[in-house]
Amino acid sequence: MRQPFRVTLLAGVAGLFAMASPVLAQQQPAISAEAISADTRTLADDSFLGRAPGTAGEQLTIDWLVQRLQSLGLEPAGPDGSWTQVVPLVRTQLVDGNLSIVTRAGERQLARPDDIYVSTVHPVDHLRIDQAPIIFVGHGVTAPEQDWDDFKGVDVRGKVVVFLVNDPDFSAAEGEDAFGRFGGTRMTYYGRWTYKFEEAARRGAIAALIVHDTPGAGYGWDTVKAPAGENYDIVRPKPNDRVLLQGWLSGQAAVDLFAASGLDLDVMRRAARSRAFQPVELTGQRFSAQMSVAQSRVESRNVLARIAGATRPGEVVIYGAHWDAYGVGAPAEDGTTVRAGANDDALGVAGLLEIARLIKAGPPLARTVAFGFWTAEERGLLGSEYFAASAVIPSETIVANVTLDIMNTGGPSRDVMLVGHGQNELEQDLARAAAAQGRRVTPETLPERGLFYRADHFPLARRGVPTLLFMQISGAPDLVEGGREAGEAWLAGYMRCYHQTCDRWTPDLDWRGVEQDVALAYTVGTGIANSDRWPEWSPTSEFARLRPPR
Repeated sequence: MRQPFRVTLLAGVAGLFAMASPVLAQQQPAISAEAISADTRTLADDSFLGRAPGTAGEQLTIDWLVQRLQSLGLEPAGPDGSWTQVVPLVRTQLVDGNLSIVTRAGERQLARPDDIYVSTVHPVDHLRIDQAPIIFVGHGVTAPEQDWDDFKGVDVRGKVVVFLVNDPDFSAAEGEDAFGRFGGTRMTYYGRWTYKFEEAARRGAIAALIVHDTPGAGYGWDTVKAPAGENYDIVRPKPNDRVLLQGWLSGQAAVDLFAASGLDLDVMRRAARSRAFQPVELTGQRFSAQMSVAQSRVESRNVLARIAGATRPGEVVIYGAHWDAYGVGAPAEDGTTVRAGANDDALGVAGLLEIARLIKAGPPLARTVAFGFWTAEERGLLGSEYFAASAVIPSETIVANVTLDIMNTGGPSRDVMLVGHGQNELEQDLARAAAAQGRRVTPETLPERGLFYRADHFPLARRGVPTLLFMQISGAPDLVEGGREAGEAWLAGYMRCYHQTCDRWTPDLDWRGVEQDVALAYTVGTGIANSDRWPEWSPTSEFARLRPPR
């Protein structure tokens, strides 16, 4: 292992923040790379079975987390003084079956997972779609504030809707209607697959398929198919409010599908960048599916802990990271089956434990600091959504949230990536803390990935809580050793392992950049926790209206 890069908050540096954050004027212990590495290694060990919700791997993870938190001296923050919050989930797994396109010339099979990737969140034993019409709805955006409606009142009930990934202006050229309307290449919530599936369900579609392309999605087909037909959802009073089948079409399968109806997919892409776009039915083709589903109810758990505030205990700063990964899957080329999720997000959990250690070892803070270790992030932010909706810690009492999810293991960097540039005042806190380290803030350079809508801070943001997300796949770091080019090489290497079995702890990981960013997360969160500030949203943020200024 490389020599650790110590990030110590010295009194002279911390004095920059003394007015807003008195705690920072005191010297704090150094971040321990050894502790972060050790905790990451433990959680990413094969014995934890990839930490899938509802499995033996979950039980091992929860028991280990609770023991670690107790050893650090934290208090439980769950319902009724418990360490955990039960999150009732339904787990589904497509077992076998047939997916096909029915035409006048006969039936054409769709191969899983090469042509199509699908799953369901319906708690059923079998699902059947019998020759449903297929309709292309562009990007599927309904945005009155932008005078944009891709559906134009067309009835899609009982149909299979096909979407393009991302927003209408992701590939728009100057002069096209979509150009600049949805943040350029920065993905908005309209571009997320979750929005598209939700919109299809609201309109009564029976299935929803998104056309995959790597630039628009922000990840390759290997990431799409990584869940292997498995899905989870929160147990809902009306589970049938979701589409029966949801998933993705590979790029080539989509080209072939459109061509079979006499349509050119590239032409359709350009048409979808116009406000005048009208949904197009893929004539002469119907979609059929007959599939068996293994379903079960799962009681998964969030782990919740706190350090009580000294003078403002009813006001909370909450740190978050997700403990779950993808469990055991099909063998990779090297024969490995455990998708251990070392960086995503055992490392984030380890970073939170280190922050908890530092806070507990230091002088009391004014506000309560809570720690949320969420389940089922990889299944759609389900654990954090359940927490945010449950009000076990009411959102109106949460001053701010800091989330760790995928960090820089490529070495110390000259900058820190900011996800969701222009959202709230925590960005200024981050900039000041980074400057004290001799670093700068760089707005995310891969905004098309829509990461602000893809991590566990988002359910809190949707309820008005200002958030700050550390997520290094938002862009390549400017590494001290090798610059941006070396950062690009690190990021490309990590993305090959994203959600794959090779995301695991190795002795070659460089923890110096992790130390830098965990120190930033510590500084920002404790600064807010030891003040009376309520950070505000930017007036231009879509979340600004959710929490009036204090």
